[in-house]
Amino acid sequence: MKQQASRVVAGLASVALLCCATQIHAQSTLGTAQSFAVLGGQTVTNTGNTVLTGDLGVSPGNSITGFGPGTRTGSTEAGTTAAATAQTGVLGQYNALAAATCTADLTGQNLGGLTLTPGVYCFSSSAQLTGTLTLNAQANANAVFIFKIGSTLTTASGSSVVMINGGNPCGVGWQVGSSATLGTTTSFLGNLIALTSITLNTGANIVGRALARNGAVTLDTNNVSFATCGATAPPVPTLAQWAMIALTLLLGFAGYSALKRQAVVA
Repeated sequence: MKQQASRVVAGLASVALLCCATQIHAQSTLGTAQSFAVLGGQTVTNTGNTVLTGDLGVSPGNSITGFGPGTRTGSTEAGTTAAATAQTGVLGQYNALAAATCTADLTGQNLGGLTLTPGVYCFSSSAQLTGTLTLNAQANANAVFIFKIGSTLTTASGSSVVMINGGNPCGVGWQVGSSATLGTTTSFLGNLIALTSITLNTGANIVGRALARNGAVTLDTNNVSFATCGATAPPVPTLAQWAMIALTLLLGFAGYSALKRQAVVA
């Protein structure tokens, strides 16, 4: 009888812990940076008829040039409190992405030609994209794809990131340890967050955001919009939440192991 009760308790504890992990996962967003299509650290410069759907900002710098001819649907925040607060949100998301545990190490592989399912994909140094990267959401509207890149991200001209089988472009997060450069006419998906700078060459477009922590965002006849992401994008856990998730999963595993041991004894 005691063994049976222990099994029930262990089972319920495991379920509760796993549910808790799911609820924790559902609490994190870009926060104060949510409304920004482009945010730079020192400068944002534009050439040509760039179109931004969302806010445009820079902080702690205050230099934004090239609007017009570039246009944006939201506000312009150059060195304002709103921009500084948005950078706080970007920092939180950058750290959350950096804390994610790798599903696969793709160091040395070109992203072009790959088809990936939801997960956390890591590069210890630079990452390259030549051709098409396909993200298979597997009919999950909340599918999350995280790319952790140790140094630079570079895409070749005409490269693309496409999503199939449902999903949400803003469920894709790119954490770049240095700078990102998108080649001409690249078609890109996700929230691109670079520690230093982001350069979008002529005709490169992003369904998502371009967010640079410390350096410049350089634009040239681009389209950056998160409008097609829907009202709520799949969230990424914060740094503290990753620790909580790891703890709950470990406790859940411990409960499951205890359950198996009791079943053997019985």
